[in-house]
Amino acid sequence: ERLVATMPVEGNTQPYGLLHGGASVVLAETLGSVGAAIHAGEGKIVVGVDINATHHRAARTGLVTGVATPLSVGNTLSVWEIVVTDEDGKRVCTSRITCLIRERPPGA
Repeated sequence: ERLVATMPVEGNTQPYGLLHGGASVVLAETLGSVGAAIHAGEGKIVVGVDINATHHRAARTGLVTGVATPLSVGNTLSVWEIVVTDEDGKRVCTSRITCLIRERPPGA
């Protein structure tokens, strides 16, 4: 029903010491892609075809938590919303990823 992961802010910052927006997107893409792959099942591969993100506030220290929930999962597309929050539960980023589901190529 959902996937959850944490990521440290330290080591994932931009020059001003804030969590890098790209790091939030990497966390979101990882969670959404793994969720899509689990949904797709054996013999399938998933590839991201679209991702977007809105950055709501800065995170400076501690951990951020990403929670991915499916919005629409079918045989061809899998769409997930990922909400990244800080340790106070405040929303740092909202992202959505769409993954295409395909048959695994022979030999892959």
